Amino acid sequence: MPEAPLVFAGAVRVERGPSPFSVTLAGRTAAGEFTCALTGTLASAAPPAQLTDARLSAAAPGCYEIAAREGRWEIQGARLSVTRAVGAEFYRALPPRPVPLPKRVFWRAVLALAGSGMGLALLRALRGGRGGE
Repeated sequence: MPEAPLVFAGAVRVERGPSPFSVTLAGRTAAGEFTCALTGTLASAAPPAQLTDARLSAAAPGCYEIAAREGRWEIQGARLSVTRAVGAEFYRALPPRPVPLPKRVFWRAVLALAGSGMGLALLRALRGGRGGE
């Protein structure tokens, strides 16, 4: 767990799951989108399926607390796994290259042919009869 608490802004999705993760939180923070998976035992009733402005912090060694507008929950004997979604940042930094026009025309023609029985027969003949049958 980072030294500072993880503070979510807005809606946070809460999922209860089978072992090894007992509680998973997914939401957006100021630094991006995070998913936190906690393994441990809930000291109280399970949190609702959605929280607002949740805050995850270490309460004691091996113990984490989830605090939100809806209430507080403690997870004892907990271990934490934090994942950050970086897909949007990755594709902003490295946009996909455009598909060349000849390749687009080729695949449109193949898909159009595959849409009819005669076209499929033609594609099988062009492939040498290997139609996967």
